[in-house]
Amino acid sequence: MSDIRDWRPFVYGGMASIMAEFGTFPIDTTKTRLQIQGQKTDRSHSELRYRGMTDAFVKISRQEGVKALYSGIWPAVLRQATYGTIKFGTYYTLKKVATDRGLLHDKAGNESLWCNAACATLAGAISSAIANPTDVLKVRMQVHGRGTSDVGLVQCFREIYVHEGIRGLWRGVGPTAQRAAVIAAVELPVYDFCKLHLMETFGDQVANHFISSFIASLGSAIASTPIDVIRTRLMNQRRVHQLQPSITPAATTTTTTTPRLYYTGSVDCAVQTVRNEGFRALYKGFIPTWVRMGPWNIIFFITYEQLKQFY
Repeated sequence: MSDIRDWRPFVYGGMASIMAEFGTFPIDTTKTRLQIQGQKTDRSHSELRYRGMTDAFVKISRQEGVKALYSGIWPAVLRQATYGTIKFGTYYTLKKVATDRGLLHDKAGNESLWCNAACATLAGAISSAIANPTDVLKVRMQVHGRGTSDVGLVQCFREIYVHEGIRGLWRGVGPTAQRAAVIAAVELPVYDFCKLHLMETFGDQVANHFISSFIASLGSAIASTPIDVIRTRLMNQRRVHQLQPSITPAATTTTTTTPRLYYTGSVDCAVQTVRNEGFRALYKGFIPTWVRMGPWNIIFFITYEQLKQFY
């Protein structure tokens, strides 16, 4: 029986995730900027500043400096150190458990797609929920842009905690877990499936890992982008004060302020986004999402496969 307490998938998954994050983070910043722009309900982000990924990349570099493309890199690294470690370690551990119990392979020796997807979905949802505060910090710092040097990781954390409480750090945890579950359910099984079927042609070599990871990234980008748009907008929103009229006993009109959120939840965010900006708004940032996922997965899986040589 394989040892389900093996720590190596966790460590190797975390290390490979951090490597991939450093290599693709500027693309993720352009994706975040594209996803939050054009919101009718949030005046601070109602303007369409960027025409696409390339335009966003150029404008951010020129107007805010190249350093702004790495705004939020440290919470992103912290996120991968937790999320990546837990997700990939849990996924491969669950596969070992399923194999030991005879659930993963059929009589012909082929892996069950549904069992594979179930392991990946569970691993993705659990790990993303745990790492949600680091995701919130990353999104806030990416949107802030030039705040990389002015608003550091600790200061950003303190600001959210003071003004929004502990719940602010878990803002958007629902769609975050859903997105991670969708990505994991598509990405990991597709990668394993492609790798297995390309083994006769390429063997267990870098070319196989490259092609398999690229195919996996396209499927996960298509499936996850709408959830990612909703997640980003929920994470970025802050409580705002809205003026409301009130009548005093003296019949004089006064105004009071009540804090509110632009979106009350995932469904409300999706409905308002489609109603105000059209269905295509749910795919804002799709190109940088795919462009990032491709290299991210390639860097991750190649790094992970190389680290596995130490097994």
